[in-house]
Amino acid sequence: QVQLVESGGGLVQPGDSLSLSCAASGGSSSRYIMAWFRQAPGMEREFVGASTRIGGNVYSTNYADSVKGRFTISRNNGKNTVYLEMTSLKAEDTAVYYCAADPASTAPRTAEGYAYWGQGTQVTVSS
Repeated sequence: QVQLVESGGGLVQPGDSLSLSCAASGGSSSRYIMAWFRQAPGMEREFVGASTRIGGNVYSTNYADSVKGRFTISRNNGKNTVYLEMTSLKAEDTAVYYCAADPASTAPRTAEGYAYWGQGTQVTVSS
C-alpha cells in the first residue's frame, strides 16, 4: 500500500512560480507511474501531467496542453519524492492539486487509471 503526501501549496500572484512535492511511502515510487491532477471547485478532476518509467532511471513525461511549457514533473528517487514545478502561474491554475501513483496504469491521463492518491494541496493564484 503506497501512501502519498503532497506539500508546497499556497497563495501566489499571477506570473509567479511554485513547487509542489509528493512524498511516497510504503513502496518505491521509482517503479510507479506518478502523476499530478488538479480539481477546481465544481469541476472534475483534471490531468496535469505524468512521469512514466521507460527503463532503468529513464522516465518520460507528458502534460496537459493547458500546462505544457509551464509545468515540469521531476523525481528524486533517493528521497522517494516527485515534484511539480509550476511557472507563469495563471488564475485558472487555481485548484487543489493531487499526486497519484499506479504500478501500471492503462489509462494514465485519467483519474480512474490510478490506485493511490494523496490528500491534495491547495494552490491559489490571485492578485
